[in-house]
Amino acid sequence: MKISILFALTGILLLSCSEKPKETSIVETKTLPLDYLPFQEIELKDLSAFRDVSDNWKVVGNATVNRTKDGDISFSKGTGVLINIPEDSSKDHLLTKFEHGDIELELDVLLPKGSNSGLYFQGRYEIQLFDSWGVAQPQHSDIGGIYQRWDEARGKDKEGFEGIAPLYNAAKAPGLWQRLKIIFHAPEFDDKGNKVKNAEFEKVWLNGMLIHENAEVTGPTRAAAFNDEAAKGPLMIQGDHGAVALKNITYKRYDAGSVALKNMSMTEFQNGEIDLPKLDSLVPIRQIRADSISANMISGETQQGILKYTGQMEVPTTGEYLFDFKINRGGGILLVDHDTVVNMNGDYNLDSLGIGKVNLDKGDIPFTLIYNKPRSWATGFSLEVEGPGVQKHALQAKNSLVIGGSRPEEKIMIEVGDVPIAQRSFMMQNGYKRTHCISVGTPRGVHFAYDLSTGSLLKAWNGDFLDATDMWLSRGEKQLARPAGFTLTFYGGPDFAILEDEASKWPDTDSERANSKSLGYSIMNNGMPMFSYQLGDNKISDLIVPSGVERIIKRTIRFKGNETIWHNIAIGESIQQLPDGTYIVNDESYYIDFSNSGGLQPIVRESSGKDELLVKIPAGEQHVEYNIIW
Repeated sequence: MKISILFALTGILLLSCSEKPKETSIVETKTLPLDYLPFQEIELKDLSAFRDVSDNWKVVGNATVNRTKDGDISFSKGTGVLINIPEDSSKDHLLTKFEHGDIELELDVLLPKGSNSGLYFQGRYEIQLFDSWGVAQPQHSDIGGIYQRWDEARGKDKEGFEGIAPLYNAAKAPGLWQRLKIIFHAPEFDDKGNKVKNAEFEKVWLNGMLIHENAEVTGPTRAAAFNDEAAKGPLMIQGDHGAVALKNITYKRYDAGSVALKNMSMTEFQNGEIDLPKLDSLVPIRQIRADSISANMISGETQQGILKYTGQMEVPTTGEYLFDFKINRGGGILLVDHDTVVNMNGDYNLDSLGIGKVNLDKGDIPFTLIYNKPRSWATGFSLEVEGPGVQKHALQAKNSLVIGGSRPEEKIMIEVGDVPIAQRSFMMQNGYKRTHCISVGTPRGVHFAYDLSTGSLLKAWNGDFLDATDMWLSRGEKQLARPAGFTLTFYGGPDFAILEDEASKWPDTDSERANSKSLGYSIMNNGMPMFSYQLGDNKISDLIVPSGVERIIKRTIRFKGNETIWHNIAIGESIQQLPDGTYIVNDESYYIDFSNSGGLQPIVRESSGKDELLVKIPAGEQHVEYNIIW
């Protein structure tokens, strides 16, 4: 049996509201990315993964659009991107050679303005792909919607039924790559072929936003490839409506069942120490048979102690399994087949990473789980597992872990009324805690966060404004505010610097702070704050406001001084200027429209393996204006 253990602590420096902040505005948090079992990938070197391919489908190197022109899409030669350009003579759908039942699918999709396509699970149940940018109230026909069913026998204007709109419109602007993640469950049938359970979209995320949860579909949706229902079928991409491009298509098929625990017993010990003692030196309080594992089995007035569960783990198929052990203010150990898979002996919280991989044979495998609750107010543990053909699922009983010690009804949201509002807080930015942040909410539903210490635009989002639960619930230890809508995150370093020349390296946050300081902000007539910033002998004013009804913010920056200043507009893996003059950052994140820049034009340069979009501001009185579109 091969075992791989991944184990880390997360250290966070916290400042209370009454403490004076240190000079630094960035607090580092040590984190490791969560480790999951790999997806299978549809390699887009050619079209060999698909059946009966028509001429409207091609594998290309890249796809770009004119975001202002209906249906416009162009491509470059190469591999890695699947593109559909339908014509009257060729507009067939595309079906995979593999078939699936339960499946988790992830992919990136790009749509031109006004374009329309769809993903049909098992060739039957459609998740809509549509250019829905700017739609206020999304319908089933908008991107991410579960398309309606269709039956002409229902009568005129009643043919369509059961379509499910997304909970939220997370659509990006046309021409930007958008990320979809979908967990789908196929319908189930008894031995006689009778359907006993409907198809279900367990969860659907668009651009990181959850837009469906436990959404049932009673039958094939409109324009499905098949009218019947079955345990398996191919994935289908619609080809007859509009142009669409896709890439990074990966999936996991879940056809092996689940892991089960059985033949269990539980032994409880008294304990109030952080580190686990030798259990054979302790006298058990009780020993009972158990039908589940749960932190709630701790008994006694102190609500402290140790639980030791032993039993068998029923493994449905041979292969590599991953266990994810989460503990909130306590410790524990997981042993499978007498070998340690996760060791969290000590004091751990939900930010700690307790993950282990192990190769297991099909059948019944012995396991031991030890949970130490040294504090009465610790809130439990969870244990999840995934494996080959096994969807990640919980092994512990419900309510064994209370996340954050709070109930859903205790979530504290800051809402925006008829005028803009601002809220100071800490905020996470690319793995770091920023301590001098201000979030600005607007009645239009387009909001942003700004770092006052560095003059940096950190995030922009739309929808609900701010989740202040980690600031205002109980002790508010983390002091974090969280954007409540679909969020765009920027690189977050200094936005302004004095460089020796065009080739000079852009300074990091700490080195730039010594030469600059925040001058605070003033409230304009429109209720929006204008930030003021001093860099050397130069004064900078920065006004950020939502523009239009879509996801657009306009940034107007004024400069006054006797030195040349550089403004870093964006940093990304790639920055490209499109034929219409717009810059696209990362091919998937956002646009920069610099058409109203007052005559100043940015440059794109490569630095430290990334692209930077910079504009040079001459001495004197200058201004720069541009739109950020996502």
